[in-house]
Amino acid sequence: MRYKNLLDLGLTEQQVKENLMFTSDKIGELMRVAARSDEQKQWFGAAPPDLTIIARARGEAGNAGAGADWLYTYLRSFYRDANRPTGWNNTVFENVGMPHILYGLQGQQVMNHETHKLELAVPGSMAPAEFDKSVSDLVGFMVWMGEPQQEYRRTLGWFVLAFLAVLFVVAYALKKEYWKDIH
Repeated sequence: MRYKNLLDLGLTEQQVKENLMFTSDKIGELMRVAARSDEQKQWFGAAPPDLTIIARARGEAGNAGAGADWLYTYLRSFYRDANRPTGWNNTVFENVGMPHILYGLQGQQVMNHETHKLELAVPGSMAPAEFDKSVSDLVGFMVWMGEPQQEYRRTLGWFVLAFLAVLFVVAYALKKEYWKDIH
């Protein structure tokens, strides 16, 4: 993904340069992760997952929304766990190497081992409904980042199917005309 692709979302070049370009100076360059995978494994105990790829891979099996739903649930399911190197664990992806970077917004959840449910121990800066909306927007962005041409592909697919349907009608009429004297 290149930084200039963010212009498709309605951002201006100035907004992208001021707020989103951390690893490059030119808007046409590729986006890169600042930390290398081996460093992340050392820091967090395991390399954090690439959530754009996970959203795309889990949505491939015929249900495009499945990856987004999984990712939404994953980002809301972190809880405090003193046994993990990051201090966080996740009910959806056990022992994940990714720290809970949104805890300031969501607050700190703890696992109630009797009910096996998460409980909010320390509230965050956002109300739960506001946090859920923000996570939903973030997931939508990550799904788009995983495959920015998806909408174009779907639109093109409908045009291809319509063309094939018209071609079938023309080919069938031609076949009927060609073979009318034989049948």
